[in-house]
Amino acid sequence: MNTSTDFKKFLPNANWINGHWITAESGASIEVTNPADGTIIGQVPNCGAAETGSAIDAARQAFEKYSHSDINTRVRLLRELHDGLMDQQEALARLLTAEQGKPLAEARGEIAIGAAYILWFAEEIRRTKGELIPSPTSDRRLMVTHHPVGVVAAITPWNFPSSMLARKLGPALAAGCTVVVKPASATPYSALAWGVLMEEVGFPPGVVNILTGSAAAIGSTIMSSPHVRKVTFTGSTAVGKQLIRQSADSVKKISMELGGNAPFLVFDDADLDAAVEGAMISKFRNMGQTCVCANRIYAQAGVHDAFVSKLSAAIEQLTLGPGSEPDVTQGPMIDMAAVEKVETLIGDALQQGGKVVVGGQRHKLGGTFFEPTLVTGVTERMQFATEEIFGPVAPVLRFDHEEEVVAAANRTEYGLAAYIYTQDMARIFRLNESLDYGLMGFNTGLITTVEAPFGGLKESGIGKEGGSQGLVDYLATKYVCIAGLG
Repeated sequence: MNTSTDFKKFLPNANWINGHWITAESGASIEVTNPADGTIIGQVPNCGAAETGSAIDAARQAFEKYSHSDINTRVRLLRELHDGLMDQQEALARLLTAEQGKPLAEARGEIAIGAAYILWFAEEIRRTKGELIPSPTSDRRLMVTHHPVGVVAAITPWNFPSSMLARKLGPALAAGCTVVVKPASATPYSALAWGVLMEEVGFPPGVVNILTGSAAAIGSTIMSSPHVRKVTFTGSTAVGKQLIRQSADSVKKISMELGGNAPFLVFDDADLDAAVEGAMISKFRNMGQTCVCANRIYAQAGVHDAFVSKLSAAIEQLTLGPGSEPDVTQGPMIDMAAVEKVETLIGDALQQGGKVVVGGQRHKLGGTFFEPTLVTGVTERMQFATEEIFGPVAPVLRFDHEEEVVAAANRTEYGLAAYIYTQDMARIFRLNESLDYGLMGFNTGLITTVEAPFGGLKESGIGKEGGSQGLVDYLATKYVCIAGLG
């Protein structure tokens, strides 16, 4: 394993299109900064419609050959990509921490699970079988076959800029699709690093193209192109809805992993120590900037006070600082807008009788560091109940009965993740049926794994990523009827 911490090789101030590193035709660029101290990491091209068109053309031409490549060839390339990610794990993790802010331990974990997704889909493509259907007549044979859907556009977020790309590249490349990637402008280098690795591994030119720049110009070109047959997006529900509307004109296949408003339910019979541990993992991972974070914590009346006391003590043990420093568990938030949103939500709660038990302020480190916060006395009237926080704030609501908290948990347009702590097996099965969420963790705060499907219900998205289901959206299914065999 390469243990080098130097990530300079993963800072190309260029985009990866058709096997070449190119700059924007206009010469314009975007500064990328470290949220921990505001220093400039580098500059990436500010590309637009022209470069996007070139990337789509490159992917379309590469698809003609790559889509017919042997499975063994694709599996070999993906395995070598996996090995490259793990060989460079430390450097890639430090790059991720530098541009996104998360603690280094979390960044290492993100690189590792991204590599695991690549390996999973390299294995899973071998298990994607067709079907022979019994024919109603003896002179016919009926078959179902699967084929790569075509050119894929992948639009990825800033909070998990490496692993979210892995969840899209893995199934697309395994299926035989070619890809145009648009990463978030706040964290573009973690995506461009994949271009560096793919060049080293030897992926054919045009199979993967990565471009940075104007979200509006790049996005509109992608959505209007008849050559892009699938769009996969991770981001806000508002942007996802816009992309869904735009996809209608050319009837693109879409998968959307959108916003969340995860309830975290703690019942009287819960193991409180386990519940606190789960809440800390779910709520404060990546400074609360994940779509599956516990957004509303409901504690049943019988354990409410004890749970709050234990959770408060755990929060006070968190260590803030630049993510690259040893023992840091909480880094900076991504930008000042994120900080201001958190302050607005806390202010709304305080005006309506909520109480800050821990934190509640910008941290003395300055910048976008914000104290991990616990708020009690939260009610359904507060903005906490309806808005995605996306920050290190844990609002706790008290409840009395199961029916009451199920209704409250479902009272949202979102349906991504839910967490439940209880020792009652009958309740577990009841809640599995009554809670409207695509991902549910019972007695655990960390549920994502490459072997299982990831995706929400309602306005939290369309389609699944991960698991055997993760390949479905990258395949076109054909029915074949062969007659005249009598």
